[in-house]
Amino acid sequence: MSSTTHSPAPTGRPDPIDRDAVTYVAGHRGLVGSAIWRRLERAGFSRLVGASHAELDLTDRAAVLARFEAVRPRYVFLAAAKVGGIMANDTYPVDFLSVNLRIQTNVMDAALATGTERLLFLGSSCIYPKLAPQPIPEDALLTGHLEPTNDAYAIAKIAGIIGTQAVRRQYGLPWISAMPTNLYGPEDNFALVGSHVLPAMIRRYDEAVRTGATSITNWGTGTPRREFLHVDDMADACLYLMDHYDGPSQVNVGTGRDCTIAELAGLVAEATGYTGEVVWDDSKPDGTPQKLLDVSLLTGMGWRPRYGLREGIADTVAWYRAHRADFRDRDAEHRDTGRPDAGRA
Repeated sequence: MSSTTHSPAPTGRPDPIDRDAVTYVAGHRGLVGSAIWRRLERAGFSRLVGASHAELDLTDRAAVLARFEAVRPRYVFLAAAKVGGIMANDTYPVDFLSVNLRIQTNVMDAALATGTERLLFLGSSCIYPKLAPQPIPEDALLTGHLEPTNDAYAIAKIAGIIGTQAVRRQYGLPWISAMPTNLYGPEDNFALVGSHVLPAMIRRYDEAVRTGATSITNWGTGTPRREFLHVDDMADACLYLMDHYDGPSQVNVGTGRDCTIAELAGLVAEATGYTGEVVWDDSKPDGTPQKLLDVSLLTGMGWRPRYGLREGIADTVAWYRAHRADFRDRDAEHRDTGRPDAGRA
């Protein structure tokens, strides 16, 4: 790592970040990163920088450092990650641990070495214990056992949080972390392998409508409760935090409301027009019984989401139907590799 010298960060509420400074969005082609990019463009950021996976492999340490030395960003949004649903996480834990640790370490070290002033790290609500109190407060971190089906991914994300805290302690820089609840929306992963519950459900229900299928089988019992946040709201919260928050604790980002997976399925059926039978396969895992975030820290700063779940799902179904052909091409790629979608760096 470079011996770049950093000045201690000011204490208290930070100044809004400079819209004319070089701002790097790692993962700008993925679900969260693309939403952050759109939000920053709307906010007038004039020097946005990103790189596709084909242009820059974020697991390549030397390449990441070279890129950061070339652009020297003042701000970084670290949204790049290898992501997947329950089956992908449970089947490929080595991949989820190794790839995410390398992405995070490489980007953070390069940012530190090249003088990045503020960095926001995007984590996941799976960092919290399986049986955490509901709603889950930020201080529940590291107080209990993780959900075993995605513990490798969770450990990688916990390491990212500790990484931002370590930079704050050692260099005095105002680096922060945000922990989103379950996200969905435009640019989500709707692939047959590795997608999360909501995009997977949207794809299957849409296909059932198009093919005239009269029955759909969903994993689990339908009883677990989950919270869902539209990705455009997440992007708005990320910019809000960079403008308004300077503290060591990760900040939960969500709606403060949850629903059962069965209720979610009903909303997807409504949005897609599916009217057939729904069967629940209780031989498949449910995962954590409930995962609702305590978002009082963020709402106490004055931030609120815009999208309701029904409206957000309808918006996402419309986007998926407009881009359906793209996912058939990605499915062919994933069948060739035998690996779940790694997100887009």
